[in-house]
Amino acid sequence: MEQRELPVLLVNEVGGVRGVLEAHVEFLKKHFHLITMKEFLKNKKHWCKKVQAIYLWWHKPIIDRELLESLPDLKVIANSGVGMDHLDLKLISSFGVKMANAPHAVSSSTADTGMALLLASARRLVEVNGATLGIIGMGRIGYKVALRAKAFEMKILYHNRNRRPRRTGVSRTWVC
Repeated sequence: MEQRELPVLLVNEVGGVRGVLEAHVEFLKKHFHLITMKEFLKNKKHWCKKVQAIYLWWHKPIIDRELLESLPDLKVIANSGVGMDHLDLKLISSFGVKMANAPHAVSSSTADTGMALLLASARRLVEVNGATLGIIGMGRIGYKVALRAKAFEMKILYHNRNRRPRRTGVSRTWVC
């Protein structure tokens, strides 16, 4: 059986404080030939036509026009987190490159952290039970916070650019 060549994936670095986690690297290496930005810059001429994907970790590597112009076969940029406001999406799409992110990756843990901070600031659980909670932004995370607050019989007020349709499980009031 003929062994196929794995597509080349560019990452900023591996390990360390800001590098891709070792646990992720093991998975990624099953599907890609990984190179770091350091390796890429050392031999740009060799790698530039081989890189087909970039995996962003902690907003790195920085995606700019110069990098995009140097990668003619780049097909996709995958962001390891939720937000993509650090990326110029118009620029990226002008090169025909697709974007991917992980919008649900941290919704629950972020909502849990929000509730933990709320409980810590109340200091006594009795202060939270029946209290009123204001949520700015009723997206995925805001809704998950509201679900958790329901367990404490909290009255939930929220603001969002647009009034959200009623979702099952949470009674809440929209405020402008």
